[in-house]
Amino acid sequence: MAASGNMRADGRRAIFITGAASGIGLATARRFAAGGWFVGLADIDSKGLAAALEAVGADNGATFRLDVRDRGGWKRDLAAFAKLTDGRLDVLVNNAGVAKGGYLEQQAAADVDLQVDVNLKGVINGCQAAFDLLAATPGALVVNVASVAGVIAPPRMGVYAATKFAVRGLSEALEGEFARVGVGVRCVLPWFIDTPLLDKARLSSNEDLRVSLREQKTTVYPVEMVSDAIWRAVHGKGLHHFVGGRARQVGWLSRLAPTFVRKQLQQQAEAF
Repeated sequence: MAASGNMRADGRRAIFITGAASGIGLATARRFAAGGWFVGLADIDSKGLAAALEAVGADNGATFRLDVRDRGGWKRDLAAFAKLTDGRLDVLVNNAGVAKGGYLEQQAAADVDLQVDVNLKGVINGCQAAFDLLAATPGALVVNVASVAGVIAPPRMGVYAATKFAVRGLSEALEGEFARVGVGVRCVLPWFIDTPLLDKARLSSNEDLRVSLREQKTTVYPVEMVSDAIWRAVHGKGLHHFVGGRARQVGWLSRLAPTFVRKQLQQQAEAF
């Protein structure tokens, strides 16, 4: 539910962001607040949300403790947000996500379910719950944060990659569906980004993903690169927006030489 002391949008453009307490979500909230937007910050982390609101400025947003798996929570919090924005929802950013690595047969059922429920069902829930508000706001957009793992599927990240492939597919379908009511769709596909997710995901039981990437000298981009890409996507055109030179390179190679890319990924994964 909305935190106390929230201000009103007062005619400003309005954006609602999930996973907003840290990482890409927080960076995006800061970027849009700095651009004069009113920001709805949604997350399950209450303490993180309080700090996030302070970071964007108490006059520039409202916080919502939202579990994206909860359809009723989506309806409740978007309705509360709409009261602060006079019914406006210019942009919905479906960013909340989790990653659990490892060989498929070794992944706990709870970890598999969590990734599917948050990364995919959470996005679907958001798009359904926000549809009426988006359709009622001229020029509104949905921004779904996928991953370059939605274009190529690294070994030991099978479930995570499957959810991101699905988010990309959902975005492509919704681009056509939502166009009938004047709502646009953007799908953002970042390379590895410096967020807390790197400290929580593991490809092996010995070390977190951040350490594994460092040992393999894999490029990790700053989180502001994604928030800037989302800003450009909202103010620009096109469905797919790759973030980072490595993401654009892999996206290009996956179309021209998919077998080569898969072999490279397999070799890299075996080195972890």
